[in-house]
Amino acid sequence: MIEFRGKLILLDIEGTVSPLAFVHDVMFPYARKHAAAWLGAHWGHEVIAQLARDAGVTSFLNALDAEAAVHRLMDADAKVTGLKQLQGLIWEQGFRTGDLRSTLFDDVVPALDHWRENDREIRIYSSGSIHAQRLFFAHTTAGDLTPRISGYYDTTTGSKREPASYTAIAADCGLPPKDILFISDLVDELNAAQSAGLMTALAIRPGNKPQPESGHPALTSFAEITLA
Repeated sequence: MIEFRGKLILLDIEGTVSPLAFVHDVMFPYARKHAAAWLGAHWGHEVIAQLARDAGVTSFLNALDAEAAVHRLMDADAKVTGLKQLQGLIWEQGFRTGDLRSTLFDDVVPALDHWRENDREIRIYSSGSIHAQRLFFAHTTAGDLTPRISGYYDTTTGSKREPASYTAIAADCGLPPKDILFISDLVDELNAAQSAGLMTALAIRPGNKPQPESGHPALTSFAEITLA
């Protein structure tokens, strides 16, 4: 059990509130499958210029050239802003048509409700774009969860493996770092948050990748967090 006396719970998404399999086996392939059609239909969109910068080129010759770069970035699991923005725009189509519905671990919704009822604030920090995060929580199998969440952060704040990113989040929230609990499935991210002064917890979920030994408290369920 983890006793939390602070004010804000900051959550990762992939491997923390949602199974890795949903993100990797459903959402990522969906974006890959529909990338060519989206690029062709939205050629000239500002995200394409950002994709070019992410790919290390000045511009793309055409949509096929852009699609090839997108596939390379996806294959490398690149945490770059343009790719994450593009994925979010493609996922928006899927969520709005009903092709996609976000899958959550069973303990997530009861925990969100419990935390809100006890005056804890909930925010999200994910490498996926803020747009994609809002879509994810607005279209879950449990319904629209966005009213429970008061803020979102993505790579525009900084890398999740850099302490400065968590310092910036604490400043944005107007809270001392010690009043924030960050939960993630990756030790490198937790190390960065801990270096910035945040409380941390390692999410141990089915299908998560093994992590190195660390001093971070481990959770198999959000129900293991007690509020004081």
